[in-house]
Amino acid sequence: MDHPAGNSQAAQSLPGCYRHPDRETGIRCTRCERPICPDCMVNASVGFHCPDCATGRTGNGPAPAASRPRTLAGGTIAADPRLVTKLLIGANLVLFLVQLSVGDRFTNRFEMIGEAYVPLLGSVEGVAEGQWYRLLTAMFLHGSTVHILFNMLSLWWLGGPLEGALGRGRYLALYFCSGLAGSALTYLIAAPNQPSLGASGAIFGLFGATAALVRRLNADMRPVVILLAINLVFTFTWANIAWQAHIGGLVAGAAIGYAMLHAPRDRRTLVQYGTCALVLVAVVGLTLLRTSQLT
Repeated sequence: MDHPAGNSQAAQSLPGCYRHPDRETGIRCTRCERPICPDCMVNASVGFHCPDCATGRTGNGPAPAASRPRTLAGGTIAADPRLVTKLLIGANLVLFLVQLSVGDRFTNRFEMIGEAYVPLLGSVEGVAEGQWYRLLTAMFLHGSTVHILFNMLSLWWLGGPLEGALGRGRYLALYFCSGLAGSALTYLIAAPNQPSLGASGAIFGLFGATAALVRRLNADMRPVVILLAINLVFTFTWANIAWQAHIGGLVAGAAIGYAMLHAPRDRRTLVQYGTCALVLVAVVGLTLLRTSQLT
């Protein structure tokens, strides 16, 4: 992504952090004079030290936990920054194959539905009947090959950079909280007998978090805004799309992404996971509200 034109000349003159070469910085360790980014700075009596100098490391043995390189959001940098994204894609594909092999009975058992009589199951089913698991399981089911192909391509394109920027734990929290928020809004607004399924709520959450990431990096927002606008047009113009899941996921993802990437460093974990907790509280609240209306 492009950086603002006015900053390009200044950025080119700055060195990269010795542990995060992609991050330009004008700060150097007062001991060894290596360039260090804000995440690597350790306060010293005079200036800042790099983690190596602050801990007296000689370069032998593993780095102490406190001095290991961190992601932009404070997570641990992993050897494979796309592992969780690959696992999520794999889980979706496996369950889609199960859907194809078992048939509609499996899909009817786990798709998102508020309350309705399901002929194949011979009973009244839905979240209002106590089947809260549908809020989660619907995130891993799809209605067609085109549906899952589009969602998995979006997951790969959006998920990889976010997983690298957030770290695995924070990325998983973002994905599941966004998907659950989409399911909860669908349950609240959609007709109780309207089934819905798909990873779109979680993926729209990744869209919202991607916007927060681009803003955090001071990069060009236009490509993200244009792509999001196109997806929203499809959301409200194509038939058989649960727009509620898209909007719920987008709002939750934007809020969580902003908290993950802009939290104060001294209270980072509290703000990040506290925001996720607030989203989950909202999910529970909306679910209880709708259940009280239907029962």
